[in-house]
Amino acid sequence: MLLFLYTLLFHHLQTKVENKLCQMMGEPKYPLLSKGGDVTIGGIFAIHSKETLPSFEFKQKPQPLSCSSVNLRDFRLAQIMIFAIEEINKSESLLPNVSIGYQIYDTCGSRLSSMSATMGLMNGPEFAVGETCNGQSSIHSIIGETESSATVILSRTTGPFKIPVISHSASCECLSNRKDYPSFFRTISSDYHQGRALAYIVKHLGWSWVGAVNSDNDYGNYGMAIFLNTAQKEGICVEYSVKFYRTEPEKLKKVVDTIKQSTAKVIVAFVSFIEMGLLIEQLTIQNITGFQIIGVEGWITSKNYITSNSFRVLGGSLGFALRKIYFDGFSEYVTKAFWETAFPCSHIEGNFSQYAVNCRRYQDLLALKNYNEDVPEHRYSSHVYKAVYAVAHSLHNLLKCKEQENCDKSLAIQPQQVVEALKKINFTVKFGDHVWFDRTGATVAHYEVVNWQQDSDKSFQFKPVGYYDASLPPDQRFVLNNENIIWAGGHLEKPSYVCSERCPPGTRKAAQKGRPVCCYDCIPCAEGEISNETDSNNCKPCPEEYWSNPEKNKCVLKAVECLSFTETMGIVLIFFSLFGVGLTVLVAILFYSKKDTPIVKANNSELSFLLLFSLSLCFLCSLTFIGRPTEWSCMLRHTAFGITFVLCISCVLGKTIVVLMAFKATLPGSNVMKWFGPAQQRLSVLAFTLIQVLICVLWLTISPPSPYKNMKYYKEKIILECSLGSTIGFGAVLGYIGLLAVLCFILAFMARTLPDNFNEAKFITFSILIFCAVWITFIPAYVSSPGKFTVAVEIFAILASSFGLLFCIFAPKCYIILFKPGQNTKQHYKTSTSATTAAQKY
Repeated sequence: MLLFLYTLLFHHLQTKVENKLCQMMGEPKYPLLSKGGDVTIGGIFAIHSKETLPSFEFKQKPQPLSCSSVNLRDFRLAQIMIFAIEEINKSESLLPNVSIGYQIYDTCGSRLSSMSATMGLMNGPEFAVGETCNGQSSIHSIIGETESSATVILSRTTGPFKIPVISHSASCECLSNRKDYPSFFRTISSDYHQGRALAYIVKHLGWSWVGAVNSDNDYGNYGMAIFLNTAQKEGICVEYSVKFYRTEPEKLKKVVDTIKQSTAKVIVAFVSFIEMGLLIEQLTIQNITGFQIIGVEGWITSKNYITSNSFRVLGGSLGFALRKIYFDGFSEYVTKAFWETAFPCSHIEGNFSQYAVNCRRYQDLLALKNYNEDVPEHRYSSHVYKAVYAVAHSLHNLLKCKEQENCDKSLAIQPQQVVEALKKINFTVKFGDHVWFDRTGATVAHYEVVNWQQDSDKSFQFKPVGYYDASLPPDQRFVLNNENIIWAGGHLEKPSYVCSERCPPGTRKAAQKGRPVCCYDCIPCAEGEISNETDSNNCKPCPEEYWSNPEKNKCVLKAVECLSFTETMGIVLIFFSLFGVGLTVLVAILFYSKKDTPIVKANNSELSFLLLFSLSLCFLCSLTFIGRPTEWSCMLRHTAFGITFVLCISCVLGKTIVVLMAFKATLPGSNVMKWFGPAQQRLSVLAFTLIQVLICVLWLTISPPSPYKNMKYYKEKIILECSLGSTIGFGAVLGYIGLLAVLCFILAFMARTLPDNFNEAKFITFSILIFCAVWITFIPAYVSSPGKFTVAVEIFAILASSFGLLFCIFAPKCYIILFKPGQNTKQHYKTSTSATTAAQKY
């Protein structure tokens, strides 16, 4: 029972609401321009740009808002809308028996008036007596608004009622969200393309250091966000990003101050039409020049802004503009038909006072009746034109219109039906543009790149210098002709706007601390590294056998260094080597010529000649260390050195033993000399030498010396040297030489005090002492000497020790032979001990 009562009460209330008459609350909002028709299209334009608010003292009912300052651009858009509607009404193929009416509201560039106009369009100016509230709008679609922020308000207000909104210039990317704006369409492309295109033009021109200014509204904020995101990906640095709104003079002043203090000479201005006018005014007043402005379609082709004063500031500006399209018959329509038919106050009807009262709000528009200079320049006209035709084609499909037949006017068309029909349209307008809406409700992006230029007759123009077409493949979308551009300041050559100049090859970029990545220092590459491209982030190391050239932009083969026969050091060493050989030969000749003299016989002439022969080989083996190392020369130099020096030391050791044995032979009952006669001396020398030969053979068999490119000591060059192969083998060779030298030194030292007029043991002691001293000092010098000096030290040790043996052993004898012949007689030796006699015998 209770449930039945509730159901009855609910039905009563619902019936009461459904039968309730609609009632207008407050004063109705009337359109500025209107005309009746079978279907009605609404229009919202900022025909005036300034709004004067009434006094809000709450003592009386507020007066209506007052609008002033005609916005010529939007006024022309209203005219093109009416022109397109009149053209369709005259068409026999499109909506043949259906007339389109319009209601065009003026928002005065104000959000308050925009909201009022939106409610006026949705409700209609008045209601018929007894009309019930059916929740349906009196219009089938709305064309507008001009600005993105106002369009957001319009679309959110009309969205719940499924009223289609088609904007001709609201390009904010935020409106692409179909979830929030399901019934919104636009005949202009989204700023997603324009924001990216701004970054592409900066990148294309090779600029990387820019400033950014945008309007603090949906249009500027979303567009600038797209530009900044793309610029970051393209390697463009933004020194500053500032914004302001038309009602914020303090922020505008801050923007101008930021521009003045900045180092970036490129300004990307994603600014709305009205804000740009305020910015240009301030830049002109403060005479801020020399900046390259890159603008957007919202202001870049405004004739109002290109004046003699503004050109000093904005001359050479580049920007993306909508294409300029001419309409056949539009100029005649503006001069005649519009003022005679569409405009309500063209003629005075009745008395003048009544005319003044009714048409006072149109008085500033009447001043434009004879002004038609901007008609061919307007670039948004085609978008309004296409928007009207898009609605007409949608209605044409919904009313089941066919060629040569009338439309079914009995069908009740709801706004939501128009929304669905707009998604399916696909047609071509008379000037060739193809019209269709993508999944976001927008059209394909087509921009023209224009340049602010001044002709020889001082007139100003927007010269096309390129284009951006999003329908083309990515590598063909953007084209810019730099040769036709006049840059900021009137320059004909493209300037370079960067934070840091490009780093040439041979250098790398090093980021400056606390600054963007576009600000860097150019650091030369380190030795052995190169960069062979401009603006290299890193230097690449050269391959192992290559080194960087002086410019650090190319790897070249390292200089190969070895002790050559042609360089000064090599020539000097060759000279001393040959000099030693020559000197040895001269001593041998001298000894041979005096072989019968007592001094030669007393010093064992056979071992002396063998010693001279071995010294000659020692001098000559030093030559094997000079020149480019090869496998044979590496094996020869070390083995020849080891064998010849053992032969030499063996001879000296034999001479020392002979002296000792000769002294022992003079003792009573001693027969020691017969065990160390000439045959034994030869065998001892041969045996000592064969041991060294055996060591060298084992060394060459196990791990022989070989050529080696030493790249560790010098990074910039290669040292050609002989690797030792087996260090044990090389150590055995040197150790064996050292063993014989030490043994010889001990024996010679023991025999140094033997009584004789000419004791050879003294000179052998000095020669071996010099030999040992040379080779002991050779070891640290050899280890610490760089490159080819290592080989030079080794050659020097060979020559020094050879000269030491030659001079210490043979120089005293040569001195007596040549300068003291009186001492080279038997009488001189008669006073000596019998040891000398024994030595002469053997």
